[in-house]
Amino acid sequence: MNFVGVDLHKKTITICIVNEAREVLLRRTIACDQEGLIGELLQRWRPFELVVEATASYEWFVQLADPLAERVVLAHPRKLRVIAESTNKSDKVDATVLAQFLALDMIPEAHRPSPRVRQHRALVRHRQYIQGRITSVKTKIRRIVSNYNADRKNLFSKAGQEYLATVKLLPADRFIVADLVEQLRHHQKSLRVVNRQLKEFAKEAPAAEQEAREVLESIPTIGPVTVNVVLSELGDTRRFRSQKKAVAYAGLAPGQRESAGKSRQLGITKEGSRLLRWALVEAAWRLVGKTRRWRTIYERLRHRRGPKKAIVAVARRLLCVMMSMLAKGERYRYAV
Repeated sequence: MNFVGVDLHKKTITICIVNEAREVLLRRTIACDQEGLIGELLQRWRPFELVVEATASYEWFVQLADPLAERVVLAHPRKLRVIAESTNKSDKVDATVLAQFLALDMIPEAHRPSPRVRQHRALVRHRQYIQGRITSVKTKIRRIVSNYNADRKNLFSKAGQEYLATVKLLPADRFIVADLVEQLRHHQKSLRVVNRQLKEFAKEAPAAEQEAREVLESIPTIGPVTVNVVLSELGDTRRFRSQKKAVAYAGLAPGQRESAGKSRQLGITKEGSRLLRWALVEAAWRLVGKTRRWRTIYERLRHRRGPKKAIVAVARRLLCVMMSMLAKGERYRYAV
């Protein structure tokens, strides 16, 4: 059995092949657009196992190598600190270390989402991007209008747009506002389109995903946006051995530093999906504002830790509740 370590970049790929004794048999760098040559090289060294870091652009290569390899392993980049902290760092060194770690069966593996989860995640993240553009454009329009002391709460309603047309702006500002309004309409149209696409995507969901959607939607104030973010970013929740693992994946676990026998709790790690953390915190604020049970939890924490840490703790607890509900297939139970 041979072991192949791959250091993948945007334009080039460096391959190192070692045997079971971890002796280097081949090192080679190939352009990424030469997929046929990469496939031929791998074919010559069968049977082999292969490892590649789970970078942003690994999927095309995994699909190329998967039919040829006995096993394809995704390496967790953050856990491979021996490469990241190496003083003698190069593409060839990285590929060699990956191959040798694979031969020793010491690769910290990363999760590879299923094709459906990857599609779901792409749609949800694109929706969030469009929503961000809408918020940005609205902020710019309000800033210009505020310079004329003409801002109002319903500025982006139909009546607000009619009012905006009557505000006396300087020619340059009028041109900019008109352009921004046009951008706003375009982004709002894109948002409606992606929302329809997400609805169609949900209709085609397998039974397990449909059940998960119904379970999460039973939580007060939790709507389709939050459900889509949670399901797409977490993926298959069965891969988490505990709620603590899911909390760590979301970056909501508090860090800790120990020195001289003393320990000090730090802020949350903020690793993992930023979008997932945002959705959970926003959902936590809605729960705190609309339900007595969660408001009581928040107030108790706020007196001890302050509002920011309290709402993060509520978001962390909300994720644990979601994980428990999904594991048991149970809908949300209201406090009696």
